[in-house]
Amino acid sequence: MNQDLTPFSELSPDIILSALENVGYDCDGHLLALNSYENRVYQIGLEKSEPIIAKFYRPKRWTNDAILEEHQFTQELADNEIPVVCPLQFNGHKTLLESDGFRFAVFSKQGGRVPEIDSAEKLEWMGRFIGRIHATGALKPFKSRPNIGIKSFGEEPSQYLINNHFIPADLSNTYTGIIEHALSCVNQCYERAGKIKSIRLHGDCYPGNILWTDAGPHFVDFDDSRMGPAIQDLWMLLSGDRTEMTHQIEHLLAGYKTFYDFNPRELHLLEALRTLRLIHYSAWIAKRWDDPAFPMAFPWFNTARYWQDRIIELREQIALMEEEPLYYLN
Repeated sequence: MNQDLTPFSELSPDIILSALENVGYDCDGHLLALNSYENRVYQIGLEKSEPIIAKFYRPKRWTNDAILEEHQFTQELADNEIPVVCPLQFNGHKTLLESDGFRFAVFSKQGGRVPEIDSAEKLEWMGRFIGRIHATGALKPFKSRPNIGIKSFGEEPSQYLINNHFIPADLSNTYTGIIEHALSCVNQCYERAGKIKSIRLHGDCYPGNILWTDAGPHFVDFDDSRMGPAIQDLWMLLSGDRTEMTHQIEHLLAGYKTFYDFNPRELHLLEALRTLRLIHYSAWIAKRWDDPAFPMAFPWFNTARYWQDRIIELREQIALMEEEPLYYLN
């Protein structure tokens, strides 16, 4: 079996439990796989204490330095009393561990529920939370983690899909044309925005990566943390029509600007970043298609209907990118 294509094929329960026991845990044999496709994440039962969470990193995705930058960023946030879940430290400071050729990290189990961010109060609370993250994120750059941008999230992913023949032959010309048009519009959005500051971000700030408790929200996964514009961590919390999103962004920014300034020109990037994410998402699934977990999780991928829907989706995004950006009251 090709481990480049099936990188977790040898990650057996025995290897998982042995890895945790090697760093001092007395496991009780209970192992629960949690919802994660990029990496493998497990809840591990312990004999005399609460369960822990172990994340085994997908081989060859990130360098050790890039993973450690993620760990260091979350530790900075925790040190500033920002509610995030950061990896536990071993031997005083070590957070990235290795066993049987697999890199992993260990986290405390964190309770909470995926939030419904459906009120002005919750939106402002989330805005304050993200503003605090960005105030820390702006203090210094990542050195080993890439930027979110047109090349990495648009040009390279779309070329991968086309060059590897994921697009059905009868849709290939249409898809290629619509991608070129969409990326042209993305470039125009960036030109209208002008010079935008790039900071350290969560990078994948959607409700599924947020847990809400009575004490408020906290993030649990910084695996996709990158450099990019602040609006990247805000737009995924918006939904509905233009009027609804306008109200939502006003409440988000009311909280956000308590802790960090916001450049309103970044609103020109909102639909551009959504477009890039849509392109990148299809390529992400395609690149993992030989991992057995992906066909099971995404059975609708790579059908003719899937690509027809993506073409319609991109046409809709082109129309949105050609509209005026959302407006909010300063």
